[in-house]
Amino acid sequence: MPTLATVVDGLKLPNPFVIGSGPPGTNLSVINRAFREGWGAVIAKTVSLDASKITNVSPRYAKLHAESGEVIGWENIELISDRPFKLWEDEFKKCKDAQPPGALIASIMEEYNKDAWIELVQRCEAAGVDAFELNFSCPHGLPERKMGAAMGQNPEILEEVCGWVKSAATKPFWAKMTPNITHIEEPGRAALRGGATGLAAINTIRSVMSVNLDTLRPEPNVEGYTTPGGYSSKAVKPIALRMVMELATMIRKEFPGRSLSGLGGIETGEDAAQFILLGADTVQVCTGVMKFGYECVKPMQEQLLAFMEKHKFETLADFKGRSLDYFTTHADLVKRQTDRKAAQKAAAAAAATATPSKVVKNDAEWTGDDFVKQSDALSKG
Repeated sequence: MPTLATVVDGLKLPNPFVIGSGPPGTNLSVINRAFREGWGAVIAKTVSLDASKITNVSPRYAKLHAESGEVIGWENIELISDRPFKLWEDEFKKCKDAQPPGALIASIMEEYNKDAWIELVQRCEAAGVDAFELNFSCPHGLPERKMGAAMGQNPEILEEVCGWVKSAATKPFWAKMTPNITHIEEPGRAALRGGATGLAAINTIRSVMSVNLDTLRPEPNVEGYTTPGGYSSKAVKPIALRMVMELATMIRKEFPGRSLSGLGGIETGEDAAQFILLGADTVQVCTGVMKFGYECVKPMQEQLLAFMEKHKFETLADFKGRSLDYFTTHADLVKRQTDRKAAQKAAAAAAATATPSKVVKNDAEWTGDDFVKQSDALSKG
């Protein structure tokens, strides 16, 4: 029987399905609900030392619908946690005291300040968290303070900050990468050089959801104005798969043994299987929980197990990265196709040449055109 249980960076997880940082992990109540439903790990909403600088607005979501009415795109302009860090410390402790079946992971984000990052790490560890995810990727939150994607788009700073965290942390930590960059391997490489245990990709894509054609105002509309936000849901999955593939290929070649958590549009077990086939160790779901509820983890587990049974995979490691070998350059694709067509043409010509003439059964069947072939045919048994 296949199993979804896995060990990633020393974390023993009952399954690879992880609550992604955001509203589904915004306080102890919902974190506990996630563990009760069977999630393998929960990444809490991103915290910083001073929540007094965080003020959210409403509305802060906008949705893109298919013609069927299905939500396929989701934009948010939500900031990191606005709850005091001391409250988070207490809730982290309470959560771990209850011995949840999965891992509790703190998502942390700070300004370009070594002391602040180290204090945040040390206080979270004292509260008992199992691991960290470093938010280098929020596309809209506090760029004026050089936080989130403003930091994650600078490989030099990224490497330095990961070094700060490495110096203070005794627990594993993942650097969460921004897709709002030309080549995601560059900041990913920097984070791993700095000491990150692994990477997580991708965060949301900077976007403008729509413009209301009656009011002429962009959405979500807050007092008549808006700001670009982060785009998620199933429409981003192809972009996320591409970037996960690129990071996994880089890790395989340059940093073997480092982990990768994949996210972006995952809503089914089949989605999860694709991310794992492209090198992910775990898969995160955030918008999917907001669309379908915490209980969506159960069918996702069943679907992933069905995929494993179909292919006779016993563990996640049996198919992790299995599809990476099938990526190549466009020039190589042209060569492969040209070679195949040439081989088929040669084989067809050889077959035509090798086809013996019909064996002559009486003198009337002899012809002058293929006389030699007919003679040769009569020499074979």
